[in-house]
Amino acid sequence: MFKKRNLASKLWLKYTDRPAYKTYKWELVNYKREQFINFLLGSERLNSLPKIKALSSVTGELNITHSGNAGDVIYALPTLKKIHELTGAKINLCLILGKPLILPEYSTHPLGNVMLNRKMADMLIPLIGEQAYINTCDLYNDQKIDIDLDYFRAGLIPQDKGNIAHWCGYITGVTPDLWRPWLSAKSNTDFENTIVVARSARYQNKTIDYRFLNKYDSLKFVGVESEYREIKKYLPKIEWVQVNNFMELAQVIAGCKVFIGNQSFPYSIAEALKVPRILEVAFEIINVVPEGENGHDFLFQDHLEALVEELYIR
Repeated sequence: MFKKRNLASKLWLKYTDRPAYKTYKWELVNYKREQFINFLLGSERLNSLPKIKALSSVTGELNITHSGNAGDVIYALPTLKKIHELTGAKINLCLILGKPLILPEYSTHPLGNVMLNRKMADMLIPLIGEQAYINTCDLYNDQKIDIDLDYFRAGLIPQDKGNIAHWCGYITGVTPDLWRPWLSAKSNTDFENTIVVARSARYQNKTIDYRFLNKYDSLKFVGVESEYREIKKYLPKIEWVQVNNFMELAQVIAGCKVFIGNQSFPYSIAEALKVPRILEVAFEIINVVPEGENGHDFLFQDHLEALVEELYIR
């Protein structure tokens, strides 16, 4: 049976018996993984469809929490949509504010050191609350919670690979239909001939040059002001679209001719709507995967330019 060592014991082993120390580290990793799995599979946790159905058949609703980032919330929605379809339960999504966000020293985020703040939640709620499978979307305020979606962050699920949209499915035992749209929004027809671009400072593919887009007539940018100022250096005629909330953003993206974005929040909207979309993939972290109709991704310049031409002229 594996037994964890204290710090002094680990240091003694490290400097007196390197092979045994390496074996201990390997066993420790397996031990932590086993403990986490046991934690997730606890008898009271709603980690399978039968358990979720059993509770919802009694209560008629499910209170579910998520603490962001905003894109992670969007990628959680197809799992909630599937739960609603399979159970008929009313889905009440409760957003938790202020959870710490840990970033590499070289990286920045528009929300600083938290995953979700009040302003971002206020932007999200109009979009999420209008979805047919969501009963309510509001801030967490000591409601009795049935499912905590933040368990995907507990340490076992690798978050630098795979597909973000599967994470909440792993911890609930429900497989989302990722090839189907999971957001609906009325198209803003003012953007029907427009290429809409979003490019965050994080998750950029540094080999890509967007200046070729200058040959297209209608270019719009969605994102924060610092990102807009940066891309305008290369695309001087691109215009910044500012929105009051993310329902308005979804309407812009729903109405556009082509959407281009990296692994940031606006792309999650495009993916959820299944509009003609092109994903800029960062070599370092590939954890967003286009699925279903109209979805494309790229690593190299020639592929990007060919995709834009194909989608724009059709």
